[in-house]
Amino acid sequence: MGSGRAIGLLLGVAADAVVGDPRRFHPVAGFGTLAGRLEKVVYRDHRVPGAVYTAVLAGGAVALGVAIERRAPVLGTALATWAVLGGRSLATEGALIGRHLDEGAIEDARARIPHLCGRDPSTLDGPAMARATVESVAENTSDAVVAPLFWGAVAGVPGLLGYRAINTMDAMVGHRSPRYRRFGWASARLDDLVNLIPARLSAALTVVGAPVVGGDRRGAWTAWQRDASAHPSPNAGRVEAAFAGALEVRLGGRTVYPYGVEDRPVLGTGRMPDAGHVTRAVELSRVVGALTAAVAAVIAFALGRRRKSRAV
Repeated sequence: MGSGRAIGLLLGVAADAVVGDPRRFHPVAGFGTLAGRLEKVVYRDHRVPGAVYTAVLAGGAVALGVAIERRAPVLGTALATWAVLGGRSLATEGALIGRHLDEGAIEDARARIPHLCGRDPSTLDGPAMARATVESVAENTSDAVVAPLFWGAVAGVPGLLGYRAINTMDAMVGHRSPRYRRFGWASARLDDLVNLIPARLSAALTVVGAPVVGGDRRGAWTAWQRDASAHPSPNAGRVEAAFAGALEVRLGGRTVYPYGVEDRPVLGTGRMPDAGHVTRAVELSRVVGALTAAVAAVIAFALGRRRKSRAV
């Protein structure tokens, strides 16, 4: 089980790196459509219907994962890993925005921002878009790469599908808009819970990998330890602070979303990021992803050996 799970995870990572997301019939998009239909049926401006919505969708994803893993543990793990990872797409979008900013193509960069984060691009100038991109690359490195691989290593296909379901629900209903403040509470809190360990693993691997992209390892550690706790998210602030310190930039500040404005704490002590920092953030994201793949394979193999020894 352990070696098969490790092999499946690594095959899925390779598929994401080479092929990227499926262009048609993406499973995550299909899940989003299903979640949207269920929301129309159960929505009420109350926490209880939101908890039911969360339990049904997350439970269904985990149950599907159990069925897949029983039938095809290695192939199922590989396909599920490929389906839920977003490393290549994240790097592609981040690099494209960085290139537009470097060329001064502000409107082209603004048009790509919604593909990466939920901010209102009409309010962003070039430096603000660079900041938004670095922050989003950092946060999504944890959400779209590190966390799925961690839960895949620990819980196999059920962990992969369950995590992606929870994270997708959080993106859909977990924000602080008037419509979802109560209904999306359960999805948001569950997402916070399942990202507690992955976010800290992401920050730690950012510290380890920072020198590979010419980053400051000590700065990454210092910013993580000093600044992360001030962030409103119990998780996103960890990896964003580590990226800020590694790249020697300053993140945070006034952040405009379609549902309102948030004043975020400052992370890091450097200058505001520019197009070059966006490119380096994408490179750092790739490094963290590669390190995570190795860590996940080791965890999966070790847990498999432990279960096997107990069975004997």
